[in-house]
Amino acid sequence: MTTTTVTYFPTILLVPLAAAAVIALFLRRKGTAAAAVSVLAAAFVAFDAVRMALRGVRFESSTEWLRLGDLAISIGFKFDDLAALMLVIVGIVGLCVHVFSLGYMHDDESKARFFGGLSIFMFSMLGIVFADNLFMMFIFWELVGFSSYVLINHYHAKQSAADASKKAFIANRVGDFGFLLGIVMCFWLNGTVSLTALAAKGEAHTLVFSTLVPLLLFCGAVGKSAQLPLHVWLPDAMEGPTPVSALIHAATMVAAGIYMLCRINVLMVPDALTVIMWTGTATALYAALCAITQSDIKKVLAYSTLSQLGYMVAAFGLGSLTVEHMHGTESHKIVLAAGVGAAMFHLTTHAFFKALMFLGSGSVIHGCHHEQDIFKMGGLRTRMPLTFWTFTIGVAAIIGFPYLAGFFSKDAILYLAFANNKAVFALLALTAVLTSLYMVRLWKLTFLGTPRSEEADHAHEGGLTLTLPLVLLAVLSLVGGYTAFYPSAFADVVALIPEAHGSAHTIIFITSLGVMLVGASIGYTFWQSTPTDTLSDKAPGLFAALSALKNSFDRAYDYYVAKIQQRFALLVNFFEQIVFAGLIVRGLAGIVGLFGLGARALHVGNLNVYVYWFLFGLVALWLFATGVVSL
Repeated sequence: MTTTTVTYFPTILLVPLAAAAVIALFLRRKGTAAAAVSVLAAAFVAFDAVRMALRGVRFESSTEWLRLGDLAISIGFKFDDLAALMLVIVGIVGLCVHVFSLGYMHDDESKARFFGGLSIFMFSMLGIVFADNLFMMFIFWELVGFSSYVLINHYHAKQSAADASKKAFIANRVGDFGFLLGIVMCFWLNGTVSLTALAAKGEAHTLVFSTLVPLLLFCGAVGKSAQLPLHVWLPDAMEGPTPVSALIHAATMVAAGIYMLCRINVLMVPDALTVIMWTGTATALYAALCAITQSDIKKVLAYSTLSQLGYMVAAFGLGSLTVEHMHGTESHKIVLAAGVGAAMFHLTTHAFFKALMFLGSGSVIHGCHHEQDIFKMGGLRTRMPLTFWTFTIGVAAIIGFPYLAGFFSKDAILYLAFANNKAVFALLALTAVLTSLYMVRLWKLTFLGTPRSEEADHAHEGGLTLTLPLVLLAVLSLVGGYTAFYPSAFADVVALIPEAHGSAHTIIFITSLGVMLVGASIGYTFWQSTPTDTLSDKAPGLFAALSALKNSFDRAYDYYVAKIQQRFALLVNFFEQIVFAGLIVRGLAGIVGLFGLGARALHVGNLNVYVYWFLFGLVALWLFATGVVSL
């Protein structure tokens, strides 16, 4: 593959923006036409992304947009192997979601608004992919947050959807505040936020390192990729239409945080990486525990997404723990590349099989007349055979069935954990057991047994627009783990992982296979096809504990807002109204007003009164002049 460096403007970036503009201006009441425009734009993005990746088109270009003293904010584009991989993911998954939405949203009265939101989201994600500096990335980062808010709130008449969209928006703003502080501090220390310039400074040993900068930037990933403690928005975001869940909350938006971390890897230091590693590990285990008690098919997948994102974050942190401030050396590059490679590898495979399962859940919900409770399903294997088989491939991929996509990418992360931190390895292996357990539970309760509701009994397969994306994503879930399908430079990075730790290959393989079998066996044998949760029936204490764990952060935030933040706000309001606005502002104004009243009282228009005041003034001056009276 040949790589070319050219001055280039990615027209692919403007296509979804143009589609959104056309829909907003001309097609707001023409849902079918709006859908066609949005799908055509997504198809162009997907095909052009694959074309650029395979042809080796690589470029960097930058134009100064705004200057504030020494601060120059540029509009620039950086398209390397990492960006090419992310662009292909966004393009392919985005196209599948658009096509699936044609059938899923067919009867929606606000279809035009929905597809306009999808196009805005595609534009925002492409901006993050192409951004060559942190300020430009932050601009599109916020646009992604806005489009997520719009799409989650698509059913705006539904109170739970409105609340979920606000929760997502606020939680992400908390993380984004830290992200913005990190960008400012990075510029203050290094005089640039250009990704290329920062990498060059790293090569030249002139980069100024700080533990605070990568941790502040990581705050953005904590919000966008839903890591502890800002993960609370993602499960609630399932209130949006199912295609939105597949596009934003499985494969693209939540993956933006991982992509950003890989972009700023040159700024990483061991202490920051340790924090990142443990944050990801804790999120992976916590979310897996929460998923066990879920009954909503989409919320099981949501917590599964949280858990797998934790895997990716942990992988990034693990890949560089052996580095000792040796930035710019060859050993640093290899070990760091392993962390970036493992994180992006799992991001890629996860995008395929999780989008497959989210769209598969959408097919199930559509076929069951919008029933989402897995305890009211069952027997769908014979009623929806294509959905069953494609969903089965997705489940097999995520639990690490040998030689499917998830098997390779999960093993890559376990390699790094085994080599760098045995405690993290043990926790991630436990998470893998739980993943197999709750995914097989979901699969069994949804598709096997007999129907447990009238909706499930009358379930049916959807049309071509609902099933064709499932087939494509199922194929990608089968072959996505083979590095021959990736850009050459990225394939080399992934290949470093097993080579660097070849002696552990057998241990990892046995561990991976063992945890999959243990979790799958428990999930299949323990849960029975009944209208109630078997765990709740047989172990109510454990079920209650896991349910409480799920709600613990929401309760903590509710307590904080009601008991601390609100009371602090009332205290601040008291000081503002009484002390500042009352005593200082209005008090001074009142004193001046009193002097004014007194002064006006002296002006009565009577000559005799003025003569008396004149004599009084002369006497007062004489007393001061002679020293009889002194101040």
